[in-house]
Amino acid sequence: MNASPISDAKSALVLFSGGQDSATCLAWALAKFGRVETIGFDYGQRHVVEMQARLAVREDMKRVLPQFADRLGDDHVVDLTGYGKIAESSLTSEKAIEMDARGLPATFVPGRNLIFLTAAAALSDRRGLEVLVTGVCETDYSGYPDCRQATIDAMSQALTLGLDRPVPIETPLMYLTKAQTWELAHGIGGQPLVDSIIETSHTCYAGDREHRHEWGYGCGTCAACELREAGYRQWKED
Repeated sequence: MNASPISDAKSALVLFSGGQDSATCLAWALAKFGRVETIGFDYGQRHVVEMQARLAVREDMKRVLPQFADRLGDDHVVDLTGYGKIAESSLTSEKAIEMDARGLPATFVPGRNLIFLTAAAALSDRRGLEVLVTGVCETDYSGYPDCRQATIDAMSQALTLGLDRPVPIETPLMYLTKAQTWELAHGIGGQPLVDSIIETSHTCYAGDREHRHEWGYGCGTCAACELREAGYRQWKED
């Protein structure tokens, strides 16, 4: 995680897509900070169903973590559809999901996390929120360059300079496998939180909310579904 001290921080803004990772990060933040708000981004993603799922995750989080319910504050949504058109990928168009010349999957949206963090930092400055929390992870299959800790550290430094105040960025999932992410959720809220994430969160790139699996909803064949399923099965076996 980012080395910036947050021991005295009392508030956080969670970058919140409504997927498994951001849902786990939201629970983690609620357990850690006295005031937590969320921010989501509409960038023209094909799996736009996540924008509805995120509301269900937030609402159910209050039910399964009642001890932290009063810590959950406002939600904010930023329209980045123009950016999504510029940074075209298979997540924002009908392109096939395959590897590009750099060895990155076509789901890579260039600069997405950089844009997200910049917008979140601006909002946090206006809202008086001290820490940004994001679910980026180096152990994901993809190897997205904007999910690396070095990128996050550089963004924290740039935002700190640009806003003339500390902008620590917490990455609680950075070095966790998907199985360990399920375990983290279980450690925070037990089986009720795990069940809530299974039922309400959305990860599938195809936006499939029709097919229900033991690990949640999804097509079961896209890379996001495969990663989520493999992590869940590994966690259950351990």
